[in-house]
This record gives sequence, structure tokens and C-alpha cells, in this order.
Amino acid sequence: MLEGQKLTRRHFIGTTAGAMGAAIVVPYLIPQCAFGANDRVLTGHIGVGGQGRSDMKIGYPIAVCDVDKKRAGQAAESVGKNKSRKCDLFGDFRKLLDRKDIDAVVIATPDHWHALTTVLACEAGKDVYCEKPLTLTIAEGRAMVNAARKHNRIVQTGSQQRSSANFRHACELVRNGRIGKIIKVEVGIPACNHPGALGPDSDPPEWLDYDFWLGPAAWRPYNEKRVHYNFRFWLDYSGGQMTNWGAHHIDIAQWGLGMDDSGPISTEGTAEFDSQKRFTVPATYDLLHTYANGVKLHVGQKYKGGTTFFGEKGMIHVNRGTISSTPAEILKEEIGPQEIHLYESGSHGSNWLECIKTRKLPICDVEIGHRTATVCHLGNICALLGGKLQWDPSKEQFVGNEKASAMIGRSYRAPWKL
Repeated sequence: MLEGQKLTRRHFIGTTAGAMGAAIVVPYLIPQCAFGANDRVLTGHIGVGGQGRSDMKIGYPIAVCDVDKKRAGQAAESVGKNKSRKCDLFGDFRKLLDRKDIDAVVIATPDHWHALTTVLACEAGKDVYCEKPLTLTIAEGRAMVNAARKHNRIVQTGSQQRSSANFRHACELVRNGRIGKIIKVEVGIPACNHPGALGPDSDPPEWLDYDFWLGPAAWRPYNEKRVHYNFRFWLDYSGGQMTNWGAHHIDIAQWGLGMDDSGPISTEGTAEFDSQKRFTVPATYDLLHTYANGVKLHVGQKYKGGTTFFGEKGMIHVNRGTISSTPAEILKEEIGPQEIHLYESGSHGSNWLECIKTRKLPICDVEIGHRTATVCHLGNICALLGGKLQWDPSKEQFVGNEKASAMIGRSYRAPWKL
């Protein structure tokens, strides 16, 4: 590189990692926190139902927080039973963040809480593992990136497919031209798996702090088919299968295309919604994202599940537990020492914990998670508005569309604000 030439993050990762053949990332600052015994990362877990319970394997849990008292109690009890140590309970995550002995937090709340909890955790000096999709809106993602950078925090997005060898191998083959110039990518996601008829509203159960569960979202009467796992079927709290499975497979498309710090320049397509209003997220999609280099990214239910790259010389398909190519011999090719070697991680949680100690960016840094979530949000905004949307990924703005621009962010219910 010539003196004075701009060294971009993409160039740094692509060239130095390719030349060194290792997981090289931009170093952060020296750790500012002192870890517990034997350099353990002491963790607090915010949201401990479903995926949150699984995420309790990450770190060394000493506190849990959930607005569902049953879930919080069960999670804390499991720590004591399986790990023979005390685990404190909280109903308000801000009190957990006040704990000076907690080094980092794992966030597995409904999507509409991700931004607030992450930003406040960064302000409290905690490193963060936040489940995917990283955000509910595009503006939230930029706020999370800014908070992580301002407070020098390590923020890992829970897109764990990046830590699986078959996904990395597929993307390395694509990035090193094994199927030639990329023409298009197809991402297949499932249809909406909503729980059926909504049924009557009711009073919330005594063990659930429903007002806190809603938090920054608009007030709605309690209904059991809107909370816990069912949150993902309501636009107040989530983006449906686009941000659920789309966040996984679009993330791999972005990785393979070398677009971790960018995105498409236009989005168009169609979507269907439930006529009975049993849920508000789209039921099905058929969307097309176009990148500045002409590559087309198709997303919807009619495409093969996972991520499929099509090039001038062949095809590579990858999904959980499977990888295939045409011609088949492509998968046998080795990546040379001077070629592009992508960030390698054998365990998503362990990668985050290691980066907390080294202060290197994790494999799915907050900026990467934000960019992937943005593609998902572009799809949902297009589904809601129809037509073709023009997007400027460098400015993170829509071009000439006031309605779309108004959907980049969202107002929070008082007293919550970002």
C-alpha cells in the first residue's frame, strides 16, 4: 500500500488475514476490567428463556435477570445446581448493570430490548454478547455501534454460523474465486410459524412484569400469544422470519460477498400478510437486493434453505450441517497461504470471551451484526411499503423516499429513550 493511501477495515481484514492465514482483527485497547479467579469472565445474563437459557453456557454466570420471575428463578437454580455456586436474581437489568463485579453481559431478550440493554451495558463498562437479530430498527444498530466504540467495549452478535467451519469454508471458496465472478445469491427462509388464532386479551400473570416486558414498545393489552417466543410475529417487537432466520443466512451472504461494512443499494419485491391479522409480520417474501457491483441477493420461501452462491463457474450451497457445490470438486480445493483466509472461530461464545481478554474485535462484531440486520430491515420496509427502495449504504439513508426514511428509526414509549 502506498504512503497516504487509505487503509479501510475491509482492506485490512482481507489482505492481512489473507497473507498471514489467521484470524487477524483490528486491536482494541488493553482490558480495563479485572477478571475473577483464574481469569474467568464473570457474566450477567439478561433474558433467560429459550435461547437465553442455552446462552448461560457462555462465561461464568453470577447473576440473571428476567421480567418473568419463573424463568429467572429456574435459571438461577440451574446455576446453583449444575455449578454449585450462588447466582443472584434481578427483575430490572439496570440493577444487574450496577454490579461492579460483573465483567460482561449476555443479552437474549426480545428484539425490541436489544438496543437499550446493549447501549446501557456499554455505558456501564460491560462487554456484551447480544443475540441476533441485533436490532429492531436500522437506527438502533448505529447507536449500538457508536456506544461500543465510544466506551471501548467488545460486542459480539450471536450469529453463531460464522463460527462453524462449513460456513467459513463456503465463504472462503467464494471470496477466492472458486466459482468465478458472483452473479447472484439465494437465501431461503421458512414461512411464518405463528401459533394460530390470537384469542382474547387478559390480565398478565402475576409472575410476569408485563409493563417492563413491553418497555420501549407501544402499549398493548396482554395476550399470551404476543409474549415470550411469540414476540417474533409482531412488528412491535420483531421482524418475523426475515430477522429470525434471515439474520443467519443473510449474514453468510454478506460474509461471502465481502460486504461486512456495506450493503445493497436497492431493494424490491413482494410479500404477503395474514388477512386474519393473527400476526403482523409478513407471512412470506420474495425480495431482491441489488449491490453496487451488480450482484443480486434473492430472499424468500421459494429458495433452498440456507445460502446459495451462484458464480460464472459454479455454485456453492451451505446450511447447518451441509455444504455442496457444482462441480463437486470445488469443495476439495485447498485455500493457499497467500489467498484470503477469513476469521476463524471454533466457538462463538469462546471467541467473545477470548476477545474480552485480548480486546480484539470478535468474529461477528457489532458493526457486522448491524449491517446484516440492516439488510433484513430493508426487506421488511420494502414488504410494508411496496415498490423499489433506493438505499445508500455509506450514509445509511434511503434516497428520495420520505416514508421509508421515517422507518429507519422508531419512537420509544416513555420513559424509555435511546
